Amino acid sequence: MSKREGDDPGLETLLEMDGEVFPMESGYWTKIEARRVDPSPQIPHGIRYSLTLHDAYNGRVIGYDNAHGIKPKRKGYAGRRVAWDHRHDRETVENYEFSSAGQLMEDFWDDVDRTMGEKKGKR
Repeated sequence: MSKREGDDPGLETLLEMDGEVFPMESGYWTKIEARRVDPSPQIPHGIRYSLTLHDAYNGRVIGYDNAHGIKPKRKGYAGRRVAWDHRHDRETVENYEFSSAGQLMEDFWDDVDRTMGEKKGKR
């Protein structure tokens, strides 16, 4: 079942933010990339995206994207679906359940706030 574009009020906002870079504290920065693509089995919602937080050395700290598939952790011998929507947290990659562009942005900015808060707490 596919959603109509009008069902996701955050979609236009996400698409308008394509290419935006936002400087943060202590040299950290975020970058938003988002564009429409033809829906496919890998990208059923029709949005290719990458939302990232980088440190002062340009290393990715947090990232949400669907640029490549990831295999879920293996449990037993049953076949598993390769997930394309996923979240990077430093070296860890995990499945991300995309529900809407608005929720994606909310989850990303919550992660950025949490990460920046942890950074402040280490001073």
